[in-house]
Amino acid sequence: MKFASRTRPSSDLPGVLGTARVDRRIRALLPRLREGDVAVIDHLDLDRATAQALVDAGVRAVLNASPMSSGRFPNLGPQVLADAGVVMVDRLGPDLFDAVREGESLRVDGGTIHAPRERVLTGEVLDAVGARQQSADARVGLAHQLDSFTHNSSEFLRREQDLLLHGQGVPTPATKIADRPVVVVAPGRDHAEELKAIRRFIVEQGPVLIGVDRGADALRAAGHRPDVIVTSARVTDEETPDPKTLKSARDVVLRVDRGASRTVGERFTTWGVQPLLFESSATTEDAALLLADAGQASVIVGVGMHATLDEFLDRQRSGLASTYLTRLKVGPRLVDATAVRTVYSGRVRPRHLLAVLLAAGVALAAAIGTTPVGQEWADALATQSSDLIDYLQGIFS
Repeated sequence: MKFASRTRPSSDLPGVLGTARVDRRIRALLPRLREGDVAVIDHLDLDRATAQALVDAGVRAVLNASPMSSGRFPNLGPQVLADAGVVMVDRLGPDLFDAVREGESLRVDGGTIHAPRERVLTGEVLDAVGARQQSADARVGLAHQLDSFTHNSSEFLRREQDLLLHGQGVPTPATKIADRPVVVVAPGRDHAEELKAIRRFIVEQGPVLIGVDRGADALRAAGHRPDVIVTSARVTDEETPDPKTLKSARDVVLRVDRGASRTVGERFTTWGVQPLLFESSATTEDAALLLADAGQASVIVGVGMHATLDEFLDRQRSGLASTYLTRLKVGPRLVDATAVRTVYSGRVRPRHLLAVLLAAGVALAAAIGTTPVGQEWADALATQSSDLIDYLQGIFS
């Protein structure tokens, strides 16, 4: 990165203008972002979930001190930002956080960032073409990543073998799960759209609704009351479900690391919620799936969950081994919400039966009217109806 002297940015100069929001911790940065801001971050290998959160916040540009993609694996975050039209400049170096201050007005013109006090920073522009090329190049190193993944999976299985193989340590909620369908809503990509798409399934089948972190708020926003909420003691306040949502659930399960203090749930008790503790190194999303599986759910519908190879690799910092082994454990029961939308046509309603009866009546009438035997039946019915009418008229006259 280099500094040079330039004139103060002006609104008639080229590039993208926005207010700088600066934080190395993206979780802490997201609540401060507003439409049109410039996010200043330090995030190596930007993943899809983080990128989507930045897009949802309405950022105009993202300045990254680290590479958006290191080439270790084909991460999906840069492509998400590129598809949304967000300007990306990366490899700005650690001095970025000394040069840019919170609330300053920045102008991003290509790989050049113009800041107040005649400061100019330069980095590398990453566009849609570059993001795709980086992803393609990174696939060359997948063999090494898969070797690392195999090792991590073995370690996770060693730590969690009693949980995965025998279901030990899974809390028992008050909500009855056995032999009932379960819908697990995680705050993933397109979770709101997927939840809307299976609304008929939810209304007609009455499944157990499990919300994962802010997925519980998504259930409530869609007009459903979550039966069980699974969250983690490690998530930030921004990721924790709203206290009103927590109170509305029958059960709240708090995933904690093994050996954690019994006081980890104190902030929940201040809200009037007494959570069940679930000790595991699995991710919160996977803990919810294991809870449904241990409860003997008839089927588990995953909302906001995706399990392609690219998406598995994209989550390597947040529980790749956990996700893989959990999917193997619950595999016979787990169905993606997109599949439910495709194959579930809904229950047979009374109006459907009425339509069939009417169609059958029309077909029968047509058959009677077009055959000799039918004509004889119609003539006999007409004669009997005429005699009945004459008889009734004689009684009442």
